[in-house]
Amino acid sequence: MVKLLHLSDIHMGSGFSHGYVNPETGLNTRLEDFISTLTRCIDRALSESVDLVLFGGDAFPDATPPPVVQQAFAHQFQRLVEAQIPTVLLVGNHDQHSQGMGGASLSIYRTLGVPGVIVGDSLTTHRVETQAGPIQVITLPWLNHSTLFTRPETEGLSLSAVNELMLDRLRAALEGEVRQLDPAIPSILLAHLMTDTARYGAEKFLAVGKGFTVPMALLARPCFDYVALGHVHKHQILCADPPVVYPGSIERVDFSEEEEDKGFVLAEVTTDRASVEFCPLSVRAFKTVEVDVSTSDIPQAELEHSLSKAKIADAVVRLIYKLSPTQIEHIDHGALHQALAHAHSYTIHPELVSQLSRPRLPELTSDSNRDPLSALQTYLANRDDLAAFSTDMLLAAQVLLDDANQPVSAAAQTVDLETAIADETQQQLRLL
Repeated sequence: MVKLLHLSDIHMGSGFSHGYVNPETGLNTRLEDFISTLTRCIDRALSESVDLVLFGGDAFPDATPPPVVQQAFAHQFQRLVEAQIPTVLLVGNHDQHSQGMGGASLSIYRTLGVPGVIVGDSLTTHRVETQAGPIQVITLPWLNHSTLFTRPETEGLSLSAVNELMLDRLRAALEGEVRQLDPAIPSILLAHLMTDTARYGAEKFLAVGKGFTVPMALLARPCFDYVALGHVHKHQILCADPPVVYPGSIERVDFSEEEEDKGFVLAEVTTDRASVEFCPLSVRAFKTVEVDVSTSDIPQAELEHSLSKAKIADAVVRLIYKLSPTQIEHIDHGALHQALAHAHSYTIHPELVSQLSRPRLPELTSDSNRDPLSALQTYLANRDDLAAFSTDMLLAAQVLLDDANQPVSAAAQTVDLETAIADETQQQLRLL
């Protein structure tokens, strides 16, 4: 029996905008979060005395992470080297250059010949010697069109036709590896891909147009004792026999993952059976607070009450609230910042309720012969919130009408004025 720890999608160095620079360390607090979480994963691998660690890809946000981020990642995996626990690092889509030319962010481990570390940047079978005996690992990194084809082969073909060709090539190549497996030794497929039965999160949109979906029938095969996947950030077990498992990412990268549990998987694998345990990690919360105060007589009080009820302490928070133009002057932004002070970080997103959605005034639609200036006077007479600007607006409108080279209908002039008013109010809101 081989005991393994399966983790994926670390994305170390992501989400700096959700943190701030820690003056004591000089590091972004979100980088510190990712380091702390990865440390706990490696701590568990050491305390459980696992025989093998499988990493399912996407170590960093891109192929060229800053040195401080690379160093933090390497330091944790060096602990596995020191403990003589072999590790397979798979190349994901974020570990590759945009052209799909290899895993630049992970290839250094192969170049340096780090003992016990295997870099999976090609479809290959690796025989790994562990404390519990040998195990076979087929690595299947993220595949781009350029990985399997030359440009002349796909010229003029639709995307769906290219994807079908990719699947044909993948089936043939994977079958070639499967036929070489030793049935007496446990076999694992380690792959970074999208399956056709997975529930996707933000990663589906991050990779749109850059990959293709692999059918489950290609993965859930009796020749594999365990299928370790990466790429999808939401933990899920897609098949029980053999286990086809996404461990999910170990940290939240944005608000699309607000409700997702994060963690890794511990598995025990033999040629006869496999057991899987999801190990959740306590990570920093992301919290969205949405409030509509556009019809409230006490918008500030409602906003502060909503924040007091929400669990925002030490969380990454975004406050989204809707208000009307007449309420802008009643919002105390200093008080909002004070109410959010207990959050780890926060952003405030006011959304102005558009006046264009209001019903048209009957006076403006009943008389098609009404001149533009008269239409504007009628409109302003029904807008108490614009009373202070009405004289200036009428004077400006008169100048515009005097300078116009072509006649403009009353209805069109009214719509333009409403749009200009809404735009100006929105600008005032942004300045606040």
